[in-house]
Amino acid sequence: MITSMSKLRGRRQKGRAVDGVLLLDKPIGLTSNQALQKVKRLFDARKAGHTGSLDPLASGLLPICLGQATKVSGFLLNASKRYQVTARLGQRTDTGDADGRVIEEQTVPPLDDDALKRVLAQFEGPQKQVPPMYSAIKYQGQRLYKLARKGVEVERQARDIEIYGLELLNQEADVLQLDVACSKGTYIRTLIEDIARALGTVAHVIVLRRLCVGPYAEGRLYRLEELEALAGQGMGRLDDILLPVDSALEHWPSVELGADSAYYLMQGQAVTAPGAPSSGKVRLYDKGHGFLGIGEVKLDGRVAPTRLFPR
Repeated sequence: MITSMSKLRGRRQKGRAVDGVLLLDKPIGLTSNQALQKVKRLFDARKAGHTGSLDPLASGLLPICLGQATKVSGFLLNASKRYQVTARLGQRTDTGDADGRVIEEQTVPPLDDDALKRVLAQFEGPQKQVPPMYSAIKYQGQRLYKLARKGVEVERQARDIEIYGLELLNQEADVLQLDVACSKGTYIRTLIEDIARALGTVAHVIVLRRLCVGPYAEGRLYRLEELEALAGQGMGRLDDILLPVDSALEHWPSVELGADSAYYLMQGQAVTAPGAPSSGKVRLYDKGHGFLGIGEVKLDGRVAPTRLFPR
Protein backbone atom coordinates (compact mmCIF):
# COMPACT_ATOMS: atom_id res chain seq x y z
CA MET A 1 0.00 0.00 0.00
CA ILE A 2 2.83 2.41 0.90
CA THR A 3 4.56 1.66 -2.39
CA SER A 4 1.32 2.26 -4.33
CA MET A 5 0.75 5.60 -2.57
CA SER A 6 4.33 6.66 -3.28
CA LYS A 7 3.84 5.89 -6.95
CA LEU A 8 0.59 7.85 -6.99
CA ARG A 9 2.28 10.87 -5.39
CA GLY A 10 5.05 10.61 -7.96
CA ARG A 11 2.56 10.73 -10.79
CA ARG A 12 0.83 13.72 -9.26
CA GLN A 13 4.09 15.64 -9.09
CA LYS A 14 5.10 15.05 -12.71
CA GLY A 15 6.06 18.27 -14.45
CA ARG A 16 6.99 21.78 -13.32
CA ALA A 17 5.01 24.04 -11.02
CA VAL A 18 4.78 26.88 -13.55
CA ASP A 19 2.05 29.54 -13.24
CA GLY A 20 0.67 31.97 -15.79
CA VAL A 21 -1.41 32.49 -18.91
CA LEU A 22 -0.18 31.84 -22.44
CA LEU A 23 -1.95 33.48 -25.37
CA LEU A 24 -1.76 30.72 -27.96
CA ASP A 25 -2.53 31.23 -31.63
CA LYS A 26 -4.26 27.91 -32.19
CA PRO A 27 -3.67 26.60 -35.70
CA ILE A 28 -6.34 25.25 -38.02
CA GLY A 29 -6.63 21.47 -37.89
CA LEU A 30 -6.02 20.90 -34.18
CA THR A 31 -8.66 20.47 -31.51
CA SER A 32 -8.32 22.77 -28.51
CA ASN A 33 -7.33 19.81 -26.34
CA GLN A 34 -4.62 18.72 -28.79
CA ALA A 35 -3.22 22.25 -28.75
CA LEU A 36 -3.38 22.28 -24.94
CA GLN A 37 -1.46 19.02 -24.63
CA LYS A 38 1.27 20.30 -26.96
CA VAL A 39 1.68 23.44 -24.86
CA LYS A 40 1.67 21.46 -21.62
CA ARG A 41 4.46 19.21 -22.91
CA LEU A 42 6.55 22.15 -24.17
CA PHE A 43 6.33 23.90 -20.80
CA ASP A 44 6.67 20.59 -18.93
CA ALA A 45 3.79 21.95 -16.85
CA ARG A 46 2.33 19.98 -13.99
CA LYS A 47 -1.15 21.40 -14.58
CA ALA A 48 -2.80 23.12 -17.54
CA GLY A 49 -6.22 23.92 -18.96
CA HIS A 50 -7.74 25.95 -21.78
CA THR A 51 -10.53 28.51 -21.61
CA GLY A 52 -13.18 27.47 -24.10
CA SER A 53 -12.90 25.25 -27.14
CA LEU A 54 -12.24 26.36 -30.68
CA ASP A 55 -13.34 24.05 -33.50
CA PRO A 56 -10.53 22.36 -35.47
CA LEU A 57 -11.51 24.60 -38.43
CA ALA A 58 -10.98 27.72 -36.31
CA SER A 59 -7.74 29.53 -35.52
CA GLY A 60 -6.81 32.33 -33.19
CA LEU A 61 -6.73 33.20 -29.53
CA LEU A 62 -6.85 30.27 -27.12
CA PRO A 63 -5.70 31.32 -23.63
CA ILE A 64 -3.88 28.44 -21.94
CA CYS A 65 -3.83 28.54 -18.14
CA LEU A 66 -0.85 26.91 -16.42
CA GLY A 67 -0.58 25.97 -12.75
CA GLN A 68 -2.34 28.42 -10.44
CA ALA A 69 -3.92 30.13 -13.46
CA THR A 70 -6.23 27.12 -13.88
CA LYS A 71 -8.09 28.50 -10.86
CA VAL A 72 -9.25 31.48 -12.93
CA SER A 73 -9.93 29.62 -16.19
CA GLY A 74 -13.63 29.35 -15.35
CA PHE A 75 -13.97 33.13 -15.40
CA LEU A 76 -12.55 33.19 -18.94
CA LEU A 77 -15.00 30.48 -20.02
CA ASN A 78 -17.77 32.92 -19.10
CA ALA A 79 -16.12 35.90 -20.80
CA SER A 80 -17.28 37.64 -23.96
CA LYS A 81 -15.60 36.74 -27.25
CA ARG A 82 -14.88 38.37 -30.59
CA TYR A 83 -14.47 36.60 -33.94
CA GLN A 84 -13.84 37.30 -37.58
CA VAL A 85 -15.82 34.90 -39.72
CA THR A 86 -16.04 34.22 -43.44
CA ALA A 87 -19.10 32.39 -44.75
CA ARG A 88 -20.06 30.91 -48.08
CA LEU A 89 -23.63 31.70 -49.05
CA GLY A 90 -25.76 29.30 -51.04
CA GLN A 91 -24.58 26.06 -49.44
CA ARG A 92 -25.46 24.46 -46.09
CA THR A 93 -23.41 21.64 -44.59
CA ASP A 94 -24.31 19.08 -41.94
CA THR A 95 -21.72 20.53 -39.54
CA GLY A 96 -22.31 24.19 -40.33
CA ASP A 97 -18.74 24.62 -41.54
CA ALA A 98 -16.40 23.60 -44.34
CA ASP A 99 -15.50 20.32 -42.61
CA GLY A 100 -18.99 19.00 -43.27
CA ARG A 101 -20.92 17.56 -46.19
CA VAL A 102 -23.07 19.85 -48.35
CA ILE A 103 -26.69 18.90 -47.67
CA GLU A 104 -28.55 21.84 -49.22
CA GLU A 105 -28.00 24.41 -51.95
CA GLN A 106 -29.97 27.55 -52.69
CA THR A 107 -29.53 30.52 -54.96
CA VAL A 108 -28.14 33.67 -53.39
CA PRO A 109 -30.41 36.68 -53.92
CA PRO A 110 -28.88 40.00 -55.02
CA LEU A 111 -27.45 41.71 -51.95
CA ASP A 112 -26.23 45.25 -51.36
CA ASP A 113 -24.54 46.70 -48.29
CA ASP A 114 -27.63 48.51 -47.06
CA ALA A 115 -29.80 45.40 -47.24
CA LEU A 116 -27.12 43.34 -45.50
CA LYS A 117 -26.69 45.86 -42.72
CA ARG A 118 -30.45 45.99 -42.11
CA VAL A 119 -30.54 42.20 -41.69
CA LEU A 120 -27.44 42.17 -39.49
CA ALA A 121 -28.99 44.80 -37.21
CA GLN A 122 -31.80 42.32 -36.46
CA PHE A 123 -29.29 39.96 -34.86
CA GLU A 124 -27.73 42.42 -32.43
CA GLY A 125 -28.73 42.33 -28.78
CA PRO A 126 -30.04 39.59 -26.45
CA GLN A 127 -31.66 36.61 -28.16
CA LYS A 128 -32.27 32.87 -28.08
CA GLN A 129 -30.08 30.47 -30.03
CA VAL A 130 -30.54 26.74 -30.57
CA PRO A 131 -27.15 24.97 -30.32
CA PRO A 132 -26.10 22.90 -33.35
CA MET A 133 -26.07 19.11 -33.29
CA TYR A 134 -22.34 19.22 -34.00
CA SER A 135 -21.43 20.59 -30.58
CA ALA A 136 -19.95 19.26 -27.33
CA ILE A 137 -23.17 19.78 -25.36
CA LYS A 138 -24.29 16.61 -23.61
CA TYR A 139 -27.67 14.92 -24.13
CA GLN A 140 -28.44 12.04 -21.74
CA GLY A 141 -24.73 11.61 -21.09
CA GLN A 142 -23.60 11.70 -24.72
CA ARG A 143 -21.98 14.52 -26.67
CA LEU A 144 -24.30 15.85 -29.36
CA TYR A 145 -21.63 15.58 -32.07
CA LYS A 146 -21.32 11.85 -31.38
CA LEU A 147 -25.06 11.43 -31.92
CA ALA A 148 -24.89 13.60 -35.04
CA ARG A 149 -22.19 11.37 -36.53
CA LYS A 150 -24.58 8.45 -36.11
CA GLY A 151 -27.29 10.36 -37.97
CA VAL A 152 -29.29 10.97 -34.80
CA GLU A 153 -30.86 14.39 -34.22
CA VAL A 154 -32.44 15.37 -30.90
CA GLU A 155 -34.36 18.41 -29.75
CA ARG A 156 -32.14 21.09 -28.21
CA GLN A 157 -33.20 23.79 -25.81
CA ALA A 158 -32.66 27.36 -26.99
CA ARG A 159 -30.10 29.26 -24.94
CA ASP A 160 -29.78 32.92 -24.02
CA ILE A 161 -26.95 34.66 -25.84
CA GLU A 162 -26.14 38.25 -26.77
CA ILE A 163 -24.56 39.73 -29.86
CA TYR A 164 -22.81 42.92 -28.80
CA GLY A 165 -21.67 43.93 -32.27
CA LEU A 166 -22.03 42.62 -35.81
CA GLU A 167 -20.02 44.45 -38.45
CA LEU A 168 -20.01 43.80 -42.18
CA LEU A 169 -16.38 43.67 -43.34
CA ASN A 170 -16.83 42.52 -46.92
CA GLN A 171 -19.28 40.86 -49.29
CA GLU A 172 -18.38 39.61 -52.75
CA ALA A 173 -20.65 37.30 -54.75
CA ASP A 174 -21.38 34.36 -52.42
CA VAL A 175 -18.76 35.15 -49.73
CA LEU A 176 -19.62 37.16 -46.64
CA GLN A 177 -17.12 38.39 -44.02
CA LEU A 178 -18.21 39.63 -40.60
CA ASP A 179 -16.78 40.81 -37.29
CA VAL A 180 -18.78 39.38 -34.36
CA ALA A 181 -18.61 40.39 -30.70
CA CYS A 182 -20.72 38.06 -28.58
CA SER A 183 -21.44 36.52 -25.20
CA LYS A 184 -20.32 33.13 -23.99
CA GLY A 185 -22.21 30.19 -25.46
CA THR A 186 -22.66 31.75 -28.90
CA TYR A 187 -22.23 29.37 -31.82
CA ILE A 188 -20.95 31.31 -34.79
CA ARG A 189 -21.93 28.49 -37.17
CA THR A 190 -25.54 28.76 -36.02
CA LEU A 191 -25.45 32.55 -36.21
CA ILE A 192 -24.28 32.36 -39.83
CA GLU A 193 -27.04 29.90 -40.72
CA ASP A 194 -29.64 32.15 -39.08
CA ILE A 195 -28.35 35.25 -40.89
CA ALA A 196 -28.40 33.40 -44.21
CA ARG A 197 -31.99 32.31 -43.59
CA ALA A 198 -32.97 35.94 -42.99
CA LEU A 199 -31.27 36.81 -46.30
CA GLY A 200 -33.32 34.18 -48.12
CA THR A 201 -30.60 31.58 -48.60
CA VAL A 202 -28.33 29.13 -46.72
CA ALA A 203 -24.68 29.32 -45.70
CA HIS A 204 -21.78 27.71 -43.85
CA VAL A 205 -18.58 28.92 -42.20
CA ILE A 206 -15.41 28.56 -44.26
CA VAL A 207 -12.96 30.59 -42.11
CA LEU A 208 -13.21 31.41 -38.41
CA ARG A 209 -10.66 33.25 -36.29
CA ARG A 210 -11.06 34.24 -32.65
CA LEU A 211 -9.68 37.69 -31.89
CA CYS A 212 -10.59 38.34 -28.25
CA VAL A 213 -11.46 36.46 -25.06
CA GLY A 214 -12.49 38.65 -22.15
CA PRO A 215 -9.56 40.92 -21.28
CA TYR A 216 -7.30 39.34 -23.89
CA ALA A 217 -7.30 40.90 -27.34
CA GLU A 218 -5.42 39.65 -30.35
CA GLY A 219 -1.97 41.17 -30.06
CA ARG A 220 1.09 39.12 -29.25
CA LEU A 221 -0.12 35.57 -29.76
CA TYR A 222 2.35 32.72 -29.89
CA ARG A 223 2.29 30.00 -32.53
CA LEU A 224 3.34 26.45 -31.63
CA GLU A 225 6.40 26.78 -33.85
CA GLU A 226 7.51 29.84 -31.88
CA LEU A 227 7.04 28.00 -28.59
CA GLU A 228 9.12 25.09 -29.85
CA ALA A 229 11.91 27.49 -30.80
CA LEU A 230 11.81 29.16 -27.38
CA ALA A 231 11.79 25.79 -25.62
CA GLY A 232 15.04 25.02 -27.40
CA GLN A 233 16.59 28.05 -25.66
CA GLY A 234 15.55 26.87 -22.17
CA MET A 235 12.46 26.90 -19.99
CA GLY A 236 13.24 30.39 -18.79
CA ARG A 237 12.54 31.78 -22.25
CA LEU A 238 9.12 30.15 -22.25
CA ASP A 239 8.32 31.37 -18.74
CA ASP A 240 9.17 34.94 -19.77
CA ILE A 241 6.23 35.10 -22.19
CA LEU A 242 3.59 34.06 -19.66
CA LEU A 243 1.12 36.65 -18.44
CA PRO A 244 0.46 36.82 -14.68
CA VAL A 245 -2.43 34.85 -13.22
CA ASP A 246 -4.40 37.99 -12.31
CA SER A 247 -4.31 39.27 -15.92
CA ALA A 248 -7.46 37.20 -16.48
CA LEU A 249 -9.31 39.40 -13.98
CA GLU A 250 -8.19 42.86 -15.07
CA HIS A 251 -11.76 44.06 -15.56
CA TRP A 252 -12.50 43.56 -11.83
CA PRO A 253 -11.79 46.27 -9.25
CA SER A 254 -8.63 45.75 -7.19
CA VAL A 255 -8.23 46.15 -3.43
CA GLU A 256 -4.95 46.58 -1.56
CA LEU A 257 -4.76 45.19 1.96
CA GLY A 258 -2.49 46.09 4.83
CA ALA A 259 -0.18 43.49 6.36
CA ASP A 260 -2.59 42.45 9.14
CA SER A 261 -5.62 42.24 6.85
CA ALA A 262 -3.62 40.26 4.28
CA TYR A 263 -2.53 37.82 6.99
CA TYR A 264 -6.05 37.16 8.26
CA LEU A 265 -7.44 36.95 4.73
CA MET A 266 -4.94 34.19 3.92
CA GLN A 267 -6.26 32.35 7.00
CA GLY A 268 -9.68 32.35 5.35
CA GLN A 269 -11.20 35.22 7.32
CA ALA A 270 -13.25 38.15 6.03
CA VAL A 271 -11.42 41.43 6.52
CA THR A 272 -12.07 45.16 6.43
CA ALA A 273 -10.90 46.59 3.11
CA PRO A 274 -10.94 50.41 2.81
CA GLY A 275 -11.64 51.48 -0.75
CA ALA A 276 -13.48 48.29 -1.70
CA PRO A 277 -16.64 48.63 -3.82
CA SER A 278 -20.03 48.08 -2.19
CA SER A 279 -20.57 44.67 -3.78
CA GLY A 280 -19.22 42.13 -6.23
CA LYS A 281 -15.97 40.29 -6.78
CA VAL A 282 -12.58 41.95 -6.37
CA ARG A 283 -8.89 41.22 -6.92
CA LEU A 284 -6.93 41.26 -3.68
CA TYR A 285 -3.31 42.41 -3.28
CA ASP A 286 -0.86 43.01 -0.45
CA LYS A 287 1.09 46.26 0.01
CA GLY A 288 3.79 45.01 -2.36
CA HIS A 289 1.10 44.45 -4.99
CA GLY A 290 1.47 40.70 -4.68
CA PHE A 291 -1.68 38.94 -5.86
CA LEU A 292 -3.45 37.22 -2.96
CA GLY A 293 -6.61 35.98 -4.63
CA ILE A 294 -10.27 36.66 -5.30
CA GLY A 295 -12.69 38.11 -2.79
CA GLU A 296 -16.40 38.87 -2.51
CA VAL A 297 -17.67 42.02 -0.82
CA LYS A 298 -20.14 41.11 1.95
CA LEU A 299 -23.20 43.11 3.00
CA ASP A 300 -21.30 44.53 5.99
CA GLY A 301 -18.59 45.88 3.67
CA ARG A 302 -15.92 43.35 4.61
CA VAL A 303 -14.23 41.26 1.93
CA ALA A 304 -14.41 37.48 2.23
CA PRO A 305 -11.89 35.30 0.36
CA THR A 306 -13.41 33.03 -2.29
CA ARG A 307 -10.23 31.80 -4.01
CA LEU A 308 -6.77 32.29 -2.57
CA PHE A 309 -3.38 31.94 -4.23
CA PRO A 310 -0.80 30.96 -1.61
CA ARG A 311 2.78 31.83 -2.49
